[in-house]
Amino acid sequence: MTEKLDTREQILHAAMERIMHYGYAKTTMAEIARDCGMSAGNIYRFFASKIDIAEAMARKLNMEINAANAALVRGKGGAVEKMRRFHHNALKTTFEKLDKDAKVLEVAEVLSHERPTFANEEMAQERVYLVQLLEQGITEGVFAPMENPNFIAEMMQSATMKFRYPQLWSRLTLPKLERELDGVMDIILAGLSVPIKTRELLNAE
Repeated sequence: MTEKLDTREQILHAAMERIMHYGYAKTTMAEIARDCGMSAGNIYRFFASKIDIAEAMARKLNMEINAANAALVRGKGGAVEKMRRFHHNALKTTFEKLDKDAKVLEVAEVLSHERPTFANEEMAQERVYLVQLLEQGITEGVFAPMENPNFIAEMMQSATMKFRYPQLWSRLTLPKLERELDGVMDIILAGLSVPIKTRELLNAE
């Protein structure tokens, strides 16, 4: 790692520590710089503003999530099982991070307001994995053939929107949210599935 990257990582680490302790609104660039033992002017060489730091923090977290999603898609198991795990993992990861530190939600809300394209990018990346699972299901003969898997993936995201935005959780516990998600996934997967008789005919050919 170069010295420049080392410094950038140092700033990100210090910012995460301070924001998770005091919150985004109560954190200043000068305080982050002081935590890093550098001048406020120097920190602006790496990040133009506090929102840029917040976005970098979120991107770092999403890199880990995307790596986990990619591993799930490539891993063993059928498309139906992996589709359920994909959505449950997303819910559980978000719930556990908020349970550990509610200030994560503050950062997410600021980003959604000031950097709306960031969320759109992440949704687009998630659709890549959903499309791969849909295509696996078609190959396995458990999902009906579809003309536009990307559109189906987008509609799946719309149908499961509640489970990615904590503001919609209404203070429900994780088990209750998981129960609701199971019900939604039952409906989605039923709509995607090939009828058993049709599947038997396809397998016989």
